[in-house]
Amino acid sequence: MKVTSSGVLYPIFLLITAILIISSCRKDDIIDSNPAYKLTFSTDTIIFDTVFTTIGSTTRALKIYNRNNSRVNISRIYVSGGSSSNFEVNINGIPASSLNNIELAADDSLYIFVRVNVDPTNSNSPLVITDNIFFETNGNKQDVDLVAWGQDAHFFVGDQVLEGLAYKYKVVAPEGESVLWEDDKPYVIYGWAVIDSAATLTIGPGVDVHFHQNSGLWVYRGGNIIVNGERDSVVTFQGDRLEPEYQNQSGQWDRIWINEGSVNNQFNYAVIKNGFIGLQAETLDADEDLVNALILRNTIVKNMSRWGLFTIAYAVVAENSIFANCAENTMILTVGGFYDFKHCTFANYWSGSIRQDPSFTLSNNLTYLNSEGQPVTVLGPLNAKFWNCIVYGNVDEELLFSEDEAVAFNYTFDHCLLKTEVNLDNDPHFINCIKNEDPLFVDYGVNNYRLDTLSPASDIGSLAAIDSAYFDVSVDLEGISRLADDGPDLGAYEFVPGGGQN
Repeated sequence: MKVTSSGVLYPIFLLITAILIISSCRKDDIIDSNPAYKLTFSTDTIIFDTVFTTIGSTTRALKIYNRNNSRVNISRIYVSGGSSSNFEVNINGIPASSLNNIELAADDSLYIFVRVNVDPTNSNSPLVITDNIFFETNGNKQDVDLVAWGQDAHFFVGDQVLEGLAYKYKVVAPEGESVLWEDDKPYVIYGWAVIDSAATLTIGPGVDVHFHQNSGLWVYRGGNIIVNGERDSVVTFQGDRLEPEYQNQSGQWDRIWINEGSVNNQFNYAVIKNGFIGLQAETLDADEDLVNALILRNTIVKNMSRWGLFTIAYAVVAENSIFANCAENTMILTVGGFYDFKHCTFANYWSGSIRQDPSFTLSNNLTYLNSEGQPVTVLGPLNAKFWNCIVYGNVDEELLFSEDEAVAFNYTFDHCLLKTEVNLDNDPHFINCIKNEDPLFVDYGVNNYRLDTLSPASDIGSLAAIDSAYFDVSVDLEGISRLADDGPDLGAYEFVPGGGQN
């Protein structure tokens, strides 16, 4: 029997065709459970940035892609807040806060439409309303953030990316410009707000600045911030959660970060509270000569989940100010610098965790890990003087001195009350100081650091501190005269009967 070449080719052709059809069916129809397969999204955050004047309602679109080689099953899509969320979603044409088992072919996509209903004139609403849409696929859990404004305010949302900065930033004071924030409505920062080089941001009396989680304010090199609060109209920097349980909760936002200025950076009658670090002031070049200073007057920094004031090779002048209630240090000064503090209170009764670090640290060095994980130490001469101050707290030793003998390490405490185990006798660093005598604050549990009736800090201050001050400290943080009795009291407050107002 003779088989022709055409007789052989024909069944081979049928076999190849069948294989291709089967292979094609597998690619299109079989759901792949490979845990490496994830979804991609048109954006990682949906922001409803319209400030409404009536009940707000708008819609945004989110596109979900399957960039994998096979069909996948999205086992669940859901809004974290469920049916009580301010956000309503429509998933591939189906209105639902949760939907299960949505199949998506290879290189295919689907739409989710998101709607928000907010009344921004409702003063009981949060400043920022957030939620998430979660996606569960092959054991992977991914999410897209939902953000809307809950009240009428000035909103600044990070829209630029900088390598090394974890969150997006927004320039609020462009290079060479002067910007004024006035007390017409709150200012809300979502991401990092940046004051650029040769720019000035002036903040007027009574302004409230709110930061979303992980957000902060960055005064870049050559930029300038001037905070002009008043005794009865302070400027407040805090988180954006307004519920009563957040009033004294630390760690709600990141920090105010200040590089070397073109002129002095100034805070007067400001309250900085409930963040990670209150103020971080550092030169980007530790060898650069300090020309300008950070000036803190009548300012309160409190309830920080790490440090109150942290500096690297900076110059700081602080008067009539309070640094209180931080998880680690109320103040940590590193790589030297120039410091002059008069009538300041450093009080640390942190109770959120076990605090082991002293509240108050002076150092002319700092060691950090470089990009290769190797320790690097930087040094700078220290010159610091503290007049009529109180340093106290709930650990036995509240002072830490870290000296590298390669550079200068000069400091003086003049007429201060200190919590320390250091022997102050015949030590030229300590002039007319007393130690380990409870200052008898009115109620440190609610951050009231006024002095009670029998406080040992009463009337023992030096008049020289007042005479040599850069600004007027003849009155205390609340305008009470320090010259009306036998002598100035230590710390930011002059004693008044009844303990004053909290």
